[in-house]
Amino acid sequence: MVYICNICGFEYDESLGYKEGGIAAGTLWSDVPEEFVCPLCGVPKSEFTAE
Repeated sequence: MVYICNICGFEYDESLGYKEGGIAAGTLWSDVPEEFVCPLCGVPKSEFTAE
């Protein structure tokens, strides 16, 4: 599943993870730390929507 930042459109794809942020491929969104922020605009995880 893909989660998209409501502010800037950054996409977090569970199958790809976020290597630059230390999040391994296959990491479910629910397992991404709550302190995660969008790497492009800095908003919190709560500002992402599943697509």
